[in-house]
Amino acid sequence: MSQILVIGSMNMDLVVETDRYPKKGETIIGGKFEQIPGGKGANQALAAAKLGEDVEFIGACGNDSFAPKLISSLRNGGAKIDNIFKVDGVSTGVAVITVDKKGNNRIIVSPGANYQLDENKIEKIKDKIIEAEILLLQLEIPVETIKKIIEIAAVNNTKIVLDPAPAQKLPDYILSKVDYLLPNEGELDLLLDDINLEERSEKIDILLDKGVKNIIVTEGEKGINYYSRNEKLHLDSLKVKAVDTTAAGDVFAGAFAASLMEKNDIKKSLEFAVEAAAYSVTKMGAQSSVPNKEDLNKFLAERSK
Repeated sequence: MSQILVIGSMNMDLVVETDRYPKKGETIIGGKFEQIPGGKGANQALAAAKLGEDVEFIGACGNDSFAPKLISSLRNGGAKIDNIFKVDGVSTGVAVITVDKKGNNRIIVSPGANYQLDENKIEKIKDKIIEAEILLLQLEIPVETIKKIIEIAAVNNTKIVLDPAPAQKLPDYILSKVDYLLPNEGELDLLLDDINLEERSEKIDILLDKGVKNIIVTEGEKGINYYSRNEKLHLDSLKVKAVDTTAAGDVFAGAFAASLMEKNDIKKSLEFAVEAAAYSVTKMGAQSSVPNKEDLNKFLAERSK
C-alpha cells in the first residue's frame, strides 16, 4: 500500500539553452544541451517522494535507451516503481524544451508510450488505486484513462488531486470527483473554454458548482490563490532569480500532496509547496531541480540570513 499514488507520464526532456527563440524559418545556434528525466507524472512522483514518503509511480515507457534512465531517477528519489508498464514498438515519451536567458521555456511533448497507458492497464493496478490515500493525476495520459482511474478512486474515497495540464476541457464527471484542482491561469480559462466569462470569481463558482471541492490557482511570480466554498486564501510567491521554470508546477503539486498527506493542513501544505516550487526555478531542468527536505531546508535557511 502506498499513501500517495501518482499515475501519469514519464518523458525524457531534451533541453537546449538559447539566448532567444528563432523566428519562423530561422535557424539559430543554441547553447548547452542536456537530457534530463521528466514528464509531469514522474516529476510529481519524484517531488512527493523526496519531500514526503511512501510514494508509488505508475506509468508506461518504451523498450528504448531512455526508459532505464527515467526509471532509475524515480527509484533513486525514493519512489516505488514496480508497476511501470513497458510497451514494445513505441518510444518512451519525449519533451523537446528550449530555455531562454530569463528562464522561460517552450515545450513540445511527443507522448509515445504515455498514450499506451490505457483502461486495460489501469484495471491491472486497480488495487493500488483502492489502497492509496491520495491520488495525484495530470493530463499527459489519455482522458479516458483519467476517467477510469477516477471512477475507481471515487468509489473508494481516495483523495483526488488533479493538475489539469496540458490544459484542455474536461468532462463534468471528472471535475465532479476532484478534491483538489491545481490549474494555472491559462488552464483555468481552458477548462471553461465554452463559457464566455471575464471575472475569475465566476469561473471559480462554476467549477465549485460542478463539484470541485478545492481550487488552487498558481500564478507564478504573483503567487497562488486558494478557493473553496467556505474559504479564500492568497499566498505570495518567494522572490528568487529564475534559472528555469520547467517543472515548477510539478514540484508544487508533488510537494503539496506530500505535505497534505503528512499534516492534513491546507495552509501549511500550500506554504510548503510554494517554497519547494521557488527552489525548483533556481535550478536547471525538470527532475534535476526537485529538492529533498535537506535541500529545501538549506535554501530557506540561506534566505533568512
